[in-house]
Amino acid sequence: DVHQKDVCFFLLCLTRSFKYISFIDHQSFLSTASSSDYQRRLRTTITRRRRRRKMRLIIIVTTCLALLPSLATGFSSPGKFLANTKTTTNTALFAEGGEATNGATKKKVMVLGGDGFCGWPTSLYLSDQGHDVIVVDNLSRRNIDTELGCDSLTPISSMETRVEAWKEVTGKDITFVNLDVAKDFDALVTLLKEEKPDTVVHFAEQRAAPYSMKTSKTKRYTIDNNVSGANNLCCAILDADLSETCHIVHLGTMGVYGYGTSGGEIPEGYIDVTLPGGREANILHPAYPGSIYHATKCLDALLWQFYQKNDQLRITDLHQGIVWGTNTPQTIKDERLVNRFDYDGDYGTVLNRFLMQGAMGVPLTVYGTGGQTRAFIHVTDTARCIEIAINNPPAKGERVEIFNQVAETRRVRDIAQLVAEMTGVDVNFIPNPRQEAAENELDVANRKFCNLGLDPITLDTGLFSEVTEIVKKYKSRCNPKKILPASFWNKKRAEECAELDPDSIKIDVDVKEKVDA
Repeated sequence: DVHQKDVCFFLLCLTRSFKYISFIDHQSFLSTASSSDYQRRLRTTITRRRRRRKMRLIIIVTTCLALLPSLATGFSSPGKFLANTKTTTNTALFAEGGEATNGATKKKVMVLGGDGFCGWPTSLYLSDQGHDVIVVDNLSRRNIDTELGCDSLTPISSMETRVEAWKEVTGKDITFVNLDVAKDFDALVTLLKEEKPDTVVHFAEQRAAPYSMKTSKTKRYTIDNNVSGANNLCCAILDADLSETCHIVHLGTMGVYGYGTSGGEIPEGYIDVTLPGGREANILHPAYPGSIYHATKCLDALLWQFYQKNDQLRITDLHQGIVWGTNTPQTIKDERLVNRFDYDGDYGTVLNRFLMQGAMGVPLTVYGTGGQTRAFIHVTDTARCIEIAINNPPAKGERVEIFNQVAETRRVRDIAQLVAEMTGVDVNFIPNPRQEAAENELDVANRKFCNLGLDPITLDTGLFSEVTEIVKKYKSRCNPKKILPASFWNKKRAEECAELDPDSIKIDVDVKEKVDA
């Protein structure tokens, strides 16, 4: 039986040979070029293009001739071939020709915000898969640690130390550039022109809803940083003349939908509606943000729609759930690569806060009734989903691709009960600092990622062991005064939470001894 990729590759080569192209896409070159050859060709000067053109045509013709027997066999059973092609994807088609270790095509990926909680493990994962990775970050999250007086539970090495450690452990290079995407526009354009990335992954946004609601200053900063950064990225890609080749992958949030507002399953980005007069349409899902942070993600979504419509930029927007976990198979290779672990009321995600509190013997701080239903995803799956999105970009002219990047949904009080049963701590229901519904349902579609091969980690698998090890090692870095909420959505919420006393949080000595054991 003929392999589907052989026949597809023959047709691709034949088409390009008729067009007498001046260069061949690295994705279709497959096994005829090694990684070193590919890198050498990228650095070859323009004066040698004519020689390369001749060599490529020779390779195309040779490959086509070599595949003629397989082609004949393939067309002898057309029914079987056509049946197979129904599920063909670009990733599968070029499975043997790419240089990434998972079979996908090697790409140059620029990760904006690559020093952060999601950005760092994603950068390592992409590098580990064989992609060329450039991390761009202004280290603002580290500055916010200083502002809040609360460091990550895990000690974070400098970016210089991180990339050196990665090189030492794996032999792979990651380039780091200190740049503010929201402010250093000219530098961003220059960087894009120099590097010419295939994909820009955009994490470079202030990511915490509580911090965005803390003060007027943090509200303004979140708007200025997040929205300006998104707009600057689109403008910079256009000014760098990369609109034809560069794909934007943006990490958004499930919070753009609101919670339970559509009356059923939340689709992936677009929703079928009936307009006045009985007209049916498929439109962008209405936005219903619950914080300034979520509002910036809604504004981002509108910017993506505009730049796709106006300039045909290729954009993928990932509406991600709450991230839990800390380390990944890449970050545990060396202590200098460890990911950050936020446990405070501003930046600690709800499940990570519960796990840390349980391990330290602190009663779990559940806001309100705990009836909020939220979507969750492990940080390892965040990195995997990013690469899936990178390998499956929309074609030029197609509308913004939107994925719901979630593994499952759970009610907050149910998660608290699960952690409490594991750790033996109490559950403490405290006034809710957020302006939100006390109870909500949440049904989320995530079929796109699952159809592309994602087998997500769920809350029931390996839930506690990772955090236990982290607490054992770094428990002395925990400041219990930072556990309670310190940001409030409005004056009413602040008044209701006024009796919360940060000094009342005490770490259980017995639990600490158990952790040490």
